[in-house]
Amino acid sequence: MPNMSLTKVEMPEQDPNVRNKNFDEVALGYTEEMAKEEAARCIRCKNKPCMAGCPVKVRIPDFIEKVAEGDFEEAYRIITSTNGLPAVCGRVCPQENQCEGKCVRGIKGEPVSIGRLERFVADYHMAHSNDKVQKPESNGKKVAVIGAGPAGLTCAGDLAKLGYEVTIFEAFHKAGGVLVYGIPEFRLPKAIVQKEVENLEKLGVKIETNMVIGRVLSVDEIMEMGFQAVFIGSGAGLPSFMGIEGEALIGVYSANEYLTRANLMKAYLDDYDTPVIKSKNVAVVGGGNVAMDAARTALRLGAEKVYIVYRRGMEELPARAEEIHHAQEEGIIFKTLHNPVRLLGDENGRVAKMECIQMELGEPDDSGRRRPVAVEGSNFFLDVDTVIMAIGTSPNPLLRTTTEGLEANKWGCLVVNEDTLETTRENVYAGGDAVTGAATVILAMGAGKQAAESIHEKLSQ
Repeated sequence: MPNMSLTKVEMPEQDPNVRNKNFDEVALGYTEEMAKEEAARCIRCKNKPCMAGCPVKVRIPDFIEKVAEGDFEEAYRIITSTNGLPAVCGRVCPQENQCEGKCVRGIKGEPVSIGRLERFVADYHMAHSNDKVQKPESNGKKVAVIGAGPAGLTCAGDLAKLGYEVTIFEAFHKAGGVLVYGIPEFRLPKAIVQKEVENLEKLGVKIETNMVIGRVLSVDEIMEMGFQAVFIGSGAGLPSFMGIEGEALIGVYSANEYLTRANLMKAYLDDYDTPVIKSKNVAVVGGGNVAMDAARTALRLGAEKVYIVYRRGMEELPARAEEIHHAQEEGIIFKTLHNPVRLLGDENGRVAKMECIQMELGEPDDSGRRRPVAVEGSNFFLDVDTVIMAIGTSPNPLLRTTTEGLEANKWGCLVVNEDTLETTRENVYAGGDAVTGAATVILAMGAGKQAAESIHEKLSQ
């Protein structure tokens, strides 16, 4: 019988005043009973609007029906028929803007908690299944993937299942891309990412780390090694700065660097010798998910005060509502409708103050959002010893500047055929942040899946 409750089954979480001092996962997950209760809220709409909001086309009503029945392994089989990273997606996808945003139950209440159910199913499988991943028979064709982030991992997995011999070339010393260097442990435990990577390796995917393509090897050299197609999923790792006075001071980080030190290089663990400033007062500039991650990380690394400085209002924050809520619970101070204008240093060359100006929202800009306008004479100072810039990233130009025939737009994003994701270089495909600029994990995965389909179609001719 359907559960017609207007609200989701709540997921247990660590207490905010406990979790803001550790890196353990915040959300603790559903129990079996909670999962079945929440799954019973699905009314199995005939036209399945939730699926239209999923970039990797998970058969959402089908897997939820199996959860309601208690057949969690069949639910996992349904999810993974189209999604190779369910434990990741269940944790970091912006479901509220995608599958859950189209759920009919959300019209007169809260939508079905699709993300929490996906996470439950993936975690249940990891904890209980002894199934061995079967390596498909090789079709004798080789494909190279540049970048072991969500786009690259998805493309590699889908092609491996079709029998392709896939090699991933990853610049870092560990596979996972933004999943390991960008998203903190308290949101996405790295053991989960490692498990998903290991499953790919069992399918026969080879992963070559410390391979900076454009330096160690060129795309041309990869093609000469017998690979019949290349997929570029190298992400958008080039950080942006504001160009204001004082950005070269000690204690000013890009969010990429700060989070990489904390996540991939384990700066939060005493037995890792990774240098990171132990801060007292931190300002994070920006309002997206990366800004929330950086602010919450700084708090856990011992900062007494952490500010989010954002030039628009609370309603305009682009971060997920859940991440904003968690940050507020943990004690992050939101300085919205404020913008930095310069940074001042102390006698040692370390940042000591941030001069800010108040903002107000004016007329809408080209994006439709009201443009922030400075309030003249409203300048004030924040005492800070660390500033983290989380105002966006763009693709690293290394690949496109070392590869003949790759065209990019004015933002440095690779130009591709929208239907096939083939670049302006024949048999070289691209997707994810390298094409769109910084976006979400699930959109990158959708691009990896689309590219795998296109590569298979072309190489099968």
